[in-house]
Amino acid sequence: MIEIRKFDSLGHADHGWLDARHHFSFANYHDPARMGWGAIRVWNDDRIAAKSGFPPHPHSDMEIVTYVRTGAITHQDSMGNTGRTAAGDIQVMSAGTGVVHAEYNLEDEATTLFQIWIETDQRGAQPGWGARPFPKGSREGSFQLLASGDPDDGALDINADAKVLGATVKAGESIEVGADPARHLYLVPSGRVRVNGVEAGPRDGVAITGEGTVRIEADEESELVLVDAR
Repeated sequence: MIEIRKFDSLGHADHGWLDARHHFSFANYHDPARMGWGAIRVWNDDRIAAKSGFPPHPHSDMEIVTYVRTGAITHQDSMGNTGRTAAGDIQVMSAGTGVVHAEYNLEDEATTLFQIWIETDQRGAQPGWGARPFPKGSREGSFQLLASGDPDDGALDINADAKVLGATVKAGESIEVGADPARHLYLVPSGRVRVNGVEAGPRDGVAITGEGTVRIEADEESELVLVDAR
């Protein structure tokens, strides 16, 4: 099954400094048919104005992945971590027993990013944070593993049976990834693509399950972000 969640059908909240689109129910946006996809609970498409951001606020028992699309985000938390994550890179935070964090756009331009929440498999775990650069050249034409629940795979660690992958694909080219039909995959492309023959537009959500192989054909050059979860 492949279901397209069109960008213009997503939940929308414009706070001035933050222009957010919600793939799943979040804050004041509630849709009983879009409460999550498998263990994926939140996928927010955020535009954060220059010199603004999310002030300190708490979380617990959630795996939070931030994929920066343009600009950069600067992280601070109650564990003493600080770091700047730039376009194309990701940061992960396991909220565990509880953490207070802030995410600021200290740049002179707007920052755009995906904020993805995945339900944790280790409630009450020690909280943690990590970030790593992932050069886009290393994912051209193939998916690169960015974060996962396997501590031995060389990606950033999260406490969930899930994988976060990124790729870039040129117009007229295609890319494939194997899938367990029992799993829940969610894909967001930056340009027009066809997923196993089903058309999706820029920043549409593509909800996938029951597929053994996922083939993505690019009608436009596209950056792809894919989460594979239980």
